[in-house]
Amino acid sequence: MAEQDYDLIVIGAGPGGYVAAIRAAQLGLKTACVESRETLGGTCLNVGCIPSKAMLHASELYHEAQSGALAKFGIDFKGVGLNLDQMHAEKTKAVGELTGGIEFLFKKNKVDWLKGHAAFTSPNSIDVAGKSYTAQKIMIATGSSVTPLPGVTIDQKVIVDSTGALALPKVPKHLVVIGGGVIGLELGSVWLRLGAQVTVVEYLDQILPGMDGEVRKEAAKIFKKQGFTIRTGTKVTGATVKGGTATLTVEPAAGGASENIEADCVLVAIGRKPNTEGLALDKAGLTVNARGQIEIGHDFQTSVPGIYAIGDVVPGPMLAHKAEDEGIAAAEFVAGLTGIVNHDVIPGVVYTYPEIASVGLTEEEAKAQGEIKVGKFPMMANSRAKTNRDTDGFVKVIADAKTDRVLGVHIIASIAGSMIAEAALSMEFGATSEDVAYTCHAHPTHAEALKEAAMAVTGKPIHM
Repeated sequence: MAEQDYDLIVIGAGPGGYVAAIRAAQLGLKTACVESRETLGGTCLNVGCIPSKAMLHASELYHEAQSGALAKFGIDFKGVGLNLDQMHAEKTKAVGELTGGIEFLFKKNKVDWLKGHAAFTSPNSIDVAGKSYTAQKIMIATGSSVTPLPGVTIDQKVIVDSTGALALPKVPKHLVVIGGGVIGLELGSVWLRLGAQVTVVEYLDQILPGMDGEVRKEAAKIFKKQGFTIRTGTKVTGATVKGGTATLTVEPAAGGASENIEADCVLVAIGRKPNTEGLALDKAGLTVNARGQIEIGHDFQTSVPGIYAIGDVVPGPMLAHKAEDEGIAAAEFVAGLTGIVNHDVIPGVVYTYPEIASVGLTEEEAKAQGEIKVGKFPMMANSRAKTNRDTDGFVKVIADAKTDRVLGVHIIASIAGSMIAEAALSMEFGATSEDVAYTCHAHPTHAEALKEAAMAVTGKPIHM
């Protein structure tokens, strides 16, 4: 006999899962959320987005003070030291405050936390820690985990994944990052700033796969200037560890002679895969596609009526904010309402310095769909960036040549992650480049660069 019947059980308390559970409870549904971790929030809050941003922020402050970068502003430091244990402690404190906040929200909204791993026993029932629970609707929000690399065994000491890279007990002398994507570049930035030599090995011909081509080229130039060694078109075929040193075997991706690279730390960051193992999906009548994802319809319902799925386990970018929006929308569908997520307007951010942000189509994608117009504006010509001495990067606006509707925006700037919100909102409302260009922006702000880039679409920027 089932322990308790629910209107909705959400499996997974990451950003999508906990948001879906809270939204469902707000809509009057008797809701439970399954989570096996000791704290709520999933990968994002515990070992992903939040701790990585804490380390990025702290390492940036250290680098500014230690490198003498502030001397031009009349700020001199002597004897700047690194207390890595305290840096980790502050990171842990931030994580604890946020995960504890979710637990408070669960109690406030009367969401039951079912502690343990969930496995389906039928389309409307699951087992959690030896107890059976039933629900009218079940939502899968189990997130993703690190994609393993054949021939490279993660030991979380010398060869680590992103979780291990966030908790290194000392600064490596040489860190090799396998994978030139978002996670690898962010965590590589942390340890570069703290004093490590960092080598990025990327299989493809450029870093940041999937991003706008011009952005990828400019980002590589900036990262190399910062001190990164970037080896693109390079394949890692194996790794051995001896005496605290890893030896990687690499070769050209196109084929050729192999060579060895030695490092005292290796970060494997080649991507993530959906978490579906152990769910006993077959007991619910569910299967996954060739990429291990659960296919869904417009209402986030799977092929089995009453079972929904959101976030990293379904097709689309693996982003916390995408999962959150899907969680809200899916909960509204479960409650009999209509939920909406515009998957064409999902921003993405790389939290390096400068930050890199994008929304909508890349220039390459847009050209493949038809005639376009492109406007660009360099941060070097932005008054606030010039004043702050953070002039690396640019803003790029892509618009339809006939309708002038904005199709994509790409930004490299110190606060690109905040600037991209205006672009996403503009696209959500179907704005034209002229709409953005003739919207009054406060002065002096970095956001004025978006206005000028929009003006450049029709060849009329003021400050360039």
